[in-house]
Amino acid sequence: MTCAAVEEVIAALDRPPFRAENTYSRWERRSGARAILAWLSGYPGESWQERWEASPASAHPERWAGEGHTWIRSVAEVRWGGVRSGLLMLAAADVLRLSLRWQLINHSGHARALVERTRDAEGFARLEDVVPPARWASAGGGRARLVLIRIMLAKGGGLADITAGDALEYAAESRKAGLDRASGTLFYAWLRELGNLPPDAPVTLRNLHRVTGQLTCEQLVDRHGVACSPVRALLIDYLEERRPRLDYSTLSNLARALTRNFWSDLERHHPGIDSLDLPPGVATAWKERFRTRVRRRKLPDGAVEETVVERADRAMLFIAVRAFYLDIARWAVEEPARWGPWAARCPIREAETTDGKRAKRVKARMDQRTRERLPALQPFAKAAADYHRYRLAALKALLAVPPGASFTIHDAVFVRTMNAAGAAARGEDGVLLHFDIAEHRAFWAWAAVEVLRHTGARIEEMLELSHHALIQYRLPTTGEIVPLLQIVPSKTDQERVLLVSPELADVLATIIRRVRNPKTGTIPLLSAYDYAERLWNPPAPLLFQWDRSGERSRMTGEFIRTALAEVLAFLGLTDSTGRPLDFAPHDFRRIFITDAIRSGLPPHIAQAIAGHTNINTTMGYHAIYPTETIEAHRAFIARRRALRPAEEYRTPTDTEWEDFLGHFERRKLSVGTCARAYGTACIHEHACVRCSLLRPDPAQRGRLVEIRDNLIDRISEAEKEGWLGEIEGLQVSLSGARAKLDQIDTATTGSSVDLGMPSLDRPQKRSR
Repeated sequence: MTCAAVEEVIAALDRPPFRAENTYSRWERRSGARAILAWLSGYPGESWQERWEASPASAHPERWAGEGHTWIRSVAEVRWGGVRSGLLMLAAADVLRLSLRWQLINHSGHARALVERTRDAEGFARLEDVVPPARWASAGGGRARLVLIRIMLAKGGGLADITAGDALEYAAESRKAGLDRASGTLFYAWLRELGNLPPDAPVTLRNLHRVTGQLTCEQLVDRHGVACSPVRALLIDYLEERRPRLDYSTLSNLARALTRNFWSDLERHHPGIDSLDLPPGVATAWKERFRTRVRRRKLPDGAVEETVVERADRAMLFIAVRAFYLDIARWAVEEPARWGPWAARCPIREAETTDGKRAKRVKARMDQRTRERLPALQPFAKAAADYHRYRLAALKALLAVPPGASFTIHDAVFVRTMNAAGAAARGEDGVLLHFDIAEHRAFWAWAAVEVLRHTGARIEEMLELSHHALIQYRLPTTGEIVPLLQIVPSKTDQERVLLVSPELADVLATIIRRVRNPKTGTIPLLSAYDYAERLWNPPAPLLFQWDRSGERSRMTGEFIRTALAEVLAFLGLTDSTGRPLDFAPHDFRRIFITDAIRSGLPPHIAQAIAGHTNINTTMGYHAIYPTETIEAHRAFIARRRALRPAEEYRTPTDTEWEDFLGHFERRKLSVGTCARAYGTACIHEHACVRCSLLRPDPAQRGRLVEIRDNLIDRISEAEKEGWLGEIEGLQVSLSGARAKLDQIDTATTGSSVDLGMPSLDRPQKRSR
């Protein structure tokens, strides 16, 4: 058609499928198309497409809306509406092909309906059968169909002719035009469902411009720039030597430390340097430069505030540089010809690779953070469930009214939008709220809280959970089948399995029902990109996935953190200083391990559950509540009391005890009240009879008597069977139970002793 004569083109536009039913519309389209062709006749070219590309309309698409009517009227008198209709008809008939950039600048509200009917009606009918009706009629579905139309108008052909390269080109052009979020990538998912893309095509277009893949060692070095060629070759050889033993993320960080932070910095301050044997002054100046860094923060008025702060990763940088020197020195013994010329004295001492004071400060800060959030865990989990119920009720209230009607939620009036397929409404302030998206975020916030607090998993491990991670195990002793959750390797590449509690099983079942395909009953397979390893993972039925405008997508850590922040804003928790209390995903991991160790779980079992390679890491959580220090202090007080007159000490009254408990959060037990600062029920009540912090309840005296009698029977049985290892522990519990009974009996009789005031006379100083 692009090489046809004018009258042949006009005749084709007046035949089906281009012929309009309205007489005026047919005349307007013909007159507009004839005027455009007459104008293009004045430009060189053998086809209408070549003449169009030679015209200013193609070279300067931004001028078309303002000057196009003037250009066309220079050869024919026609209305601007006719020009636009005629151009659209010429593009639909494939007489002219409008570039993607041209279409993104010059929008047309009639292009989608016209091209769907005239260009590839059969292809769009097949696509409509594949796409759910609600998604097809939604705003996101309309944008996806418009993208397909634009690609067809720019490249020709129908839906089956669109290639992955066409989609990539459109994604690049839309980013240049600032329409990356508005246009979306749903159209690409539809092309995959139609089977129009080859197996090796990119899985998704979302954030594809940020997907770089793994770089070679040469590229890792060159991205930061090294002027000295011999040193550049040395760094590349060193990274190649280390690469087989490192994951890609560690290798990338090592390359950054040795190039940008070490050698490139030396070249900027000491031009011409070409040896690893650094003079003392050069090494000292480099270490001093990396002691601090400048932190920049943009102020509300647009100004940039610069603050000099201590560099947190200074020790890690020194470790990398020191290992670089020591590795070369060790390899020089094995391969002197290759590494020997570069062996030099290491400018960093071993003592400089550790920062004990900073590590202690970080540890203290993390412990305090956990101490503040541990009592708030239960309220936060409850608030997450309440917030989801609130958002779900709001969504149901919106869907219960027709488009354009008003509804009320907690005294707030909203008006549903006129889009029947949407779930949005405007409040009294005119702000548009998407109730379905809000309910979606609230659900996944609740799911994340429950999974994190019941598993202690890292956030990246949680996001990689799949339906295949749920496995069964048959106990060899009883034959009972127990559910297990398989945690894929993440930070330490250490795979582990966790026992699924009934609470966790209920949460996982709810998640599976949420993501399951309603038609097939299966969880959709999803390929996720690993930004740490720069690789695409194989397709898997991930549990943490969601429908993003019709396109299945894996959730990100940023999405989870935003959802948790909404729950915190809904709850209004504050810390000890009155500031809003935040919960990071890793806080749940620290709380999980802390509570497990404090509840009596052996540290080496906690280490296996947490996936730590070093038990000292696990014990670091145990130090949040220094039990050894507390017990040692109590023993010191007991020894000190033994040296003082007995009449100076007495049992506190109930009023004094209540005043003392005002400094703690009480934990109610079945046999009394525990003074430990914790807000949940104790899970080892039988052992609490040994604890001095247990305040027995007089109403539970009968239960304590049963515990005492049971201990006596167990001691007799142990003596009879010769279980000498259990007798000592049972006797300690028996002494504790008897002490608690004596404490109840003493409080019941109400006897008290007036001890008066202690003497202030000091003992005479002994002579040495």
